[in-house]
Order: sequence, then structure tokens, then C-alpha cells
Amino acid sequence: MRLDLVEESVVSPTGAPLVAAQWRELMRRYGVPEGVEFSDDLDPAHLVPPAGVFLVGVVDGTAVACGGVRRHDDTTGEVKRMYVVPEHRGNGHSRTVLRALEVRARAMGYRRLVLETGTMQPEAVALYEAEGYLPIAPFGAHRDSPSLRCFEKLL
Repeated sequence: MRLDLVEESVVSPTGAPLVAAQWRELMRRYGVPEGVEFSDDLDPAHLVPPAGVFLVGVVDGTAVACGGVRRHDDTTGEVKRMYVVPEHRGNGHSRTVLRALEVRARAMGYRRLVLETGTMQPEAVALYEAEGYLPIAPFGAHRDSPSLRCFEKLL
């Protein structure tokens, strides 16, 4: 299956459903009851050039994957909103999106990428480790959560 990548917005008709599906899955995995409002510090403006990007992966005209990078500091980007719809998992789409984000991050001048994931996302942890990301101290909105796992990769 060929995955084509296009720049989108997290609030576009293509990007928003993927982001919403990601949130629903995260809430379910981490046991957050349905209907409980939960958010992080990501503003859609964080994932637009020149300091950010949001990519949507498309297979045969259908959006099936996404991921973004936002500014963390002057030399560091942060990976956000990595997601692949369940029926398209196992095809290497997350790896394709992640590698494309690394290329975009380098082009934006970032020398390092960081990210947050968690123990209830073992597939994500395995992907990041396989792609050369190394554990770092917790950061971000959930830094005190015992299930948080943070990683970095020098570009």
C-alpha cells in the first residue's frame, strides 16, 4: 500500500477526524471515562510553518495516518499527533510519517526531536526505539504521570 503524504491542518476536514480518533483511542487506552474533557497544550497554530508542520498520510484517496512537529525550543522540535487508523496498522505507515517529519524538522532548522508517549502505547514505544529515539526525563503537560515515556533523537 502506497502512502502519500500531504501537508494539512489539524483542524481541516481531513486532519480533524484523524486527530479526534487519536484522542478517543488515547482516552480509552488510559482509562479516561467517556465524556470527560481532556486536552493538552497544543494549539493548531503550533503545527504550521515556519516552526511546525502537520502531515496526513493518504492511501487510495483516504486519510489513514497523521503526525506533526511543533517548536519545542530554538533547536528542538516536538513530535505530536502520531496516529494510524487501526485497519491500516502494520503497513509501515507510522514509520513513513515519522521519517518524513524528521526530514521536515531538519529543514526547519531543528537539530533534535523530542516526544511524549506512554506505557499504554507499546507499539509507539517500540517504533520510537527502533527508529533511534532514546529515553529522556519527562516533560510536558503530563510530566508527573507514572505512565509517561519521553524520548529524543538527534537529527
